[in-house]
Amino acid sequence: MFNKLLSNRIKNTPSSFIREILKVTQKPEIISFAGGLPNPISFPSEELKISMQNITEKYGNKIYQYSTTQGLDILRQYIVDRYKKLWNMNISIENVIITTGSQQALDLIGKVFINEGDTVLVEKPSYLGLLQAFMMYNTNFIQTKLNDDGLDIEELKENLKVHHPKLAYLIPNFQNPTGLTYSKENREAVFEAIKDEDMILIQDDPYGELRFTNEERLPYIGLNQTDKNIYLGSFSKIVTPGMRLGYVIAHKDIIRALETAKQASDLHSNIFGQYLIADYLQNNDLDKHIEKIKALYKSQASAMVEAMKEYFPSNIKFTIPKGGMFTWVTLEEGKSALELFDKAIAKNVAFVPGDPFYVKETNVNTLRLNYTNADTETIKEGIKRLASSLREF
Repeated sequence: MFNKLLSNRIKNTPSSFIREILKVTQKPEIISFAGGLPNPISFPSEELKISMQNITEKYGNKIYQYSTTQGLDILRQYIVDRYKKLWNMNISIENVIITTGSQQALDLIGKVFINEGDTVLVEKPSYLGLLQAFMMYNTNFIQTKLNDDGLDIEELKENLKVHHPKLAYLIPNFQNPTGLTYSKENREAVFEAIKDEDMILIQDDPYGELRFTNEERLPYIGLNQTDKNIYLGSFSKIVTPGMRLGYVIAHKDIIRALETAKQASDLHSNIFGQYLIADYLQNNDLDKHIEKIKALYKSQASAMVEAMKEYFPSNIKFTIPKGGMFTWVTLEEGKSALELFDKAIAKNVAFVPGDPFYVKETNVNTLRLNYTNADTETIKEGIKRLASSLREF
């Protein structure tokens, strides 16, 4: 009845593929590798309880009141100090705005920058949440394929030359969905290719802290070029996702534009959550906590990789993650991961077929597996079930 009244914007935007899959996986007998869910045992629950008590005593009714759109100053300053410490980033509090998760940051960037038909360059495959958010603005997507070490530089140069995108969206660290990380050399080559372009580079980094090895932290692409870069970060993967707190680091003029868009969206992000996370960060060793998460996820990733090596048919390829939350599986050419999904569900195991991570391709032969939300024995059993489906397939 209401269909004819809906906007073209919402008619042309599909519902989240993963959210629909998660409805299917609610049965307790299903082992799900579908969601990108942090493991609940990694949440600092006891420390957060203490912080709840702290903020009620210290701030009183402030934690329940309306607040400023930019976000809590003490939380923004923490972000500034951390990025200066880790990457020697030349920023101040004026370069930071708190958002309702990174997903809102993507929506605000779309509102601020994208006119109908504007071109955005993305990885192939790319994060489906970005594709869904920018589809709302009738965006023209141009994909650049990923190699093992990052973006394909020659294809990137050709896309820049032909399409002149207004924005580029990249996930250089433990990319979602592939789990791949850009090498230092690839990052430098990407910057050389784009530095003279009249465009903004969005670097999304929700997983960068979750590196399993002690290798040197790789720098952002074009570090400290704040007039050309937007950096996205989140507390969802390193503290807790339920608070829905992310942030944007960018030139102060971009931050002001995002602030205007956010005022029209939700006025400000959850202020209770901001006070809570700020107190937790001030009174606990975040790096020590992250080390525990990394050790947990490394053991889970290893369990999945070893199980795939043992049980998967030899013609199935998969990435070996060095951090983050995902591995990427490639079937034989001509096979559809969507068709495999139905067989896998029949054996009570779920994953995300690769289709929603591409712009217009369907029935692709790739799929994403998440290893962070199951214990090692469950992972092994789930991979055995998936391997059985693969052999039948």
